[in-house]
Amino acid sequence: MLSYIARPLGMLLKIIFDFIGDYGYSIIVFTIITKLLLLPINIKQTESTKRMNEINPKMKEIQEKYKHDKEKMNQKLIELYKEHNYNPASGCLPLIIQMPILLALFYVIREPIKYVFLDAGVYEGIAKNFWWLADLGKPEMATTVIRVAGFGLPILSILSAVTTYYQMKMVSPQKSKTEKGKSDQVQQTQSMMTNIMPIMFGMITINVPSGLALYWVVGNIFTIIQQSFTMKPQAARKEV
Repeated sequence: MLSYIARPLGMLLKIIFDFIGDYGYSIIVFTIITKLLLLPINIKQTESTKRMNEINPKMKEIQEKYKHDKEKMNQKLIELYKEHNYNPASGCLPLIIQMPILLALFYVIREPIKYVFLDAGVYEGIAKNFWWLADLGKPEMATTVIRVAGFGLPILSILSAVTTYYQMKMVSPQKSKTEKGKSDQVQQTQSMMTNIMPIMFGMITINVPSGLALYWVVGNIFTIIQQSFTMKPQAARKEV
């Protein structure tokens, strides 16, 4: 199934490359176009997250008040969801829809010979250098020309970690003044994930082809910009 999705995406990248003539900039333009195509789904997911964050304090109050009565707690939570027209599954559905597309995009960038250029000779014949990277088909540490004390500096990996962290931080629920002194297991778990996931993605992008790392970083930056607009109304209402 993924190969059927990846092939038209590979054709799109090839068209962009034929027009631009630079593989690195083609990946950037390709990333922006695919993000624009997925924008309605991403906005739907962001709005769902925003609404969940808005009702999160009331959810915690209900969970605390009826923690010894699960049936009553579930009933009150359903009433809260209906009152705010919120569907708990609405945040997962957009992710499920776009997951095959996102995986196919990774396949396209990871295997350009198979999905983009369709011929190893053609791929080997193009210039794959981009800014500080000598070869977008190889991991960053093997191709970077930026070195400190003789060691390569993993700029894309650092950007991957930073942008992933900031992207997750933007959608993380913030505690109000009345909640800041309370211990919250969910909040602690969320905080741990926000700190660990960026490190994981940073480590992953060290080992993948730098073209794939470039795609990931540009995609993160696009999502951050998108979220800064869609999450803005919520930020304006937060307590200071």
